[in-house]
Amino acid sequence: MPAFIIEGGHRLSGDITPQGAKNEALQVLCATLLTDEPVRIQNLPDIADVNNQIRLLQDIGVRVEHHAKGDCTFQADHVDTRFLESDTFRKCCSSLRGSVMMVGPLLARFGRASVSKPGGDQIGRRRLDTHFLGMQKLGARFAYDERQGVFSITADKLEGTYMLLDEASVTGTANIVMAAVLAHGKTTIYNAACEPYVQQLCRMLCRMGARIEGIGSNLLTIDGVEALHGTQHTILPDMIEVGSFIGMAAMVGDGVRIRQTGYEHLGIIPATFRRLGIQVCEEGDDIVVPRHEHYEIESFIDGSFMTIADAPWPGLTPDLLSVLLVVSTQAKGSVLIHQKMFESRLFFVDKLIDMGAQIILCDPHRAVVVGHDHQRSLHGGRMTSPDIRAGIAMLIAAMSAQGTSRIDNIGQIDRGYENIEQRLNALGAHIRRTE
Repeated sequence: MPAFIIEGGHRLSGDITPQGAKNEALQVLCATLLTDEPVRIQNLPDIADVNNQIRLLQDIGVRVEHHAKGDCTFQADHVDTRFLESDTFRKCCSSLRGSVMMVGPLLARFGRASVSKPGGDQIGRRRLDTHFLGMQKLGARFAYDERQGVFSITADKLEGTYMLLDEASVTGTANIVMAAVLAHGKTTIYNAACEPYVQQLCRMLCRMGARIEGIGSNLLTIDGVEALHGTQHTILPDMIEVGSFIGMAAMVGDGVRIRQTGYEHLGIIPATFRRLGIQVCEEGDDIVVPRHEHYEIESFIDGSFMTIADAPWPGLTPDLLSVLLVVSTQAKGSVLIHQKMFESRLFFVDKLIDMGAQIILCDPHRAVVVGHDHQRSLHGGRMTSPDIRAGIAMLIAAMSAQGTSRIDNIGQIDRGYENIEQRLNALGAHIRRTE
């Protein structure tokens, strides 16, 4: 199993450019199944989750032409729906959470889909009810084989309808939208997720001939069409990677410029780091984070204790809470980190406590961080990455620590961050990959 060996205490300086957005890539890749015409996608990140999704599309018959790094054309003109019943397909699905978003396109175009209970991060229960309840509203029938852990969905014809989603699920919304664009009649989705990933998917579908109104809001109206055609799409910069780089630059930077950030799509991410006292300077589409000898956590206007919590967009993405928590360990002051959406995402903090961080884990969802104000450094330790975002948070902690650290199970980090050690070593980090 590969691991990172990190020699801490080295300062970062220079420029770095974020990769394409992982979560957007997984959605738009699935959308290529909605047409038999070529769909060209640019700025694809070269990471495990995306590459596995591409291989899964190839396995069911999608042709892939590679033009350049991160630039591919997909054509789903010979999809083999029989492969959906194979053990190979089910095994692939069970290890890749993004596979569930193939259900909507396959159901809409071919009238049937099958997917294993998907895998992914170890961050707690991530239910699929929203996906399947939405499909049922459109007229689909589904069955669950408990022994094999396989969902089978069929529909003679999808019919547009009104639906109020039980939660503003990003992947659930994406899946239902992709099914609804080829349904007969009008579909209205209330309490839809409106993250930039979903907005990008909807804009791509509109260029393919879909009719979607309300993009960027939680109320989407979709008039179904008979067929979609090909298009070209460019993926946004990954806002989670942008936030990760801001955190690194604050803790161990000597001045770092993050280029081509897609700043207008970052929402309240820059403002949240500023609440920790971090200077996030916008220069065009770049972000510059100067060296910080100190950064002090703000209080609320009434003087009460600062709380940072995740929420559906335009609230703070839960994917950055792990990074914000680590950055807080060297701030001046204290902050409550409230992870509302997943019950296992804070369980990595025990490793940070072992490294000398002052953190009180109140329960599976809340942790109080008492900052060191750079008066006391973390010290190196041995850790195992349970998920993508905890892994990058551990890497930031190790880079700031005195001594040498080891992070095992870095395959989790590779799922979301492209060549991360090479890119950070170019800024001055000392990270070595070992088997």
